[in-house]
Amino acid sequence: MRSIWKGAVSFGLVNVPVKLYAATQDHDIRFHQVHREDGGRVRYKRTCEVDGLEVSYADIAKGFETTDGKLVMLTQEDFDSLPVVTGREIDVVEFVAAGEVDPMLLDKSYYLEPDSRAAKPYALLREALLETDRMAIVKVALRQRETLAVLRVRGKAIVLQTMLWPDEIREPAFDILDAEVELRPQEVQMASSLVASLVSDFNPDQFEDEYKAALEQLIDTKVSGGDVSDLAPKDTGRDDAEVVDLMTALQRSVQRAQESRQTANTSPQGATPTDPPAKKTPAPKKDPATKGAAPKATAKKSTTKKSTTKKAAARKSA
Repeated sequence: MRSIWKGAVSFGLVNVPVKLYAATQDHDIRFHQVHREDGGRVRYKRTCEVDGLEVSYADIAKGFETTDGKLVMLTQEDFDSLPVVTGREIDVVEFVAAGEVDPMLLDKSYYLEPDSRAAKPYALLREALLETDRMAIVKVALRQRETLAVLRVRGKAIVLQTMLWPDEIREPAFDILDAEVELRPQEVQMASSLVASLVSDFNPDQFEDEYKAALEQLIDTKVSGGDVSDLAPKDTGRDDAEVVDLMTALQRSVQRAQESRQTANTSPQGATPTDPPAKKTPAPKKDPATKGAAPKATAKKSTTKKSTTKKAAARKSA
């Protein structure tokens, strides 16, 4: 595992240097949205609903919409002016009984690993929590925001579990919960007996994600049956996509040109059936200044022929 935060647990005069690790992970099988026809990845573009143009990350700002439909736009300078918590301490505020914390308030869980020199104070805090059956309410700054959290023990490790703020918990505003319901003592006793018959020690290892197992088996069956296809080329960016489109266009153009050339070679007189009939080009008119050139060429050809005849006769007589 890779640590995502470094700091120290501070309670009283004790300071325990620790590293923070994510304690949970998502095991869901991930899927891509692909085009049904060719398997290409379906990607979404960030477009402006006003002009319809694609917007780059550099041109995106954060806006808050008020209740009356007004837009308040915040810049990076506005965020820089806010007080940012940069402390590296997990400050223990108080210790409470484990049952006093509503599980609804608990959010993400992280493991705390002690520094090599802090093994003893780490073990001291862990045993104190176990001995008193308490949890520590702490304040910690993660990702530049202060949040509430609890420290509790799981095995030999101390777990930091972030908490939601009280106003982030929604109330169940269901009118039917206020309806008067008459329950007979016999019904309550029977329901209690049913609960007692199902009492057991909780062991999470005995449960399995049956949907995930069935989905993995389905995918393995398709793979072993050859029901797969090659992945389409990945889109690594806007510029790469333009290059790919350009190369595709060039390849198609070359292919069309070759097909057109082959069709032209197999058609009579080198013309395709769809080509219009070639027009006859009129012979060029003779220039008066070049009239004497033709007789000279004819005379030269006649003289060459006579010379060749004389040489042949001389060889014969010899």
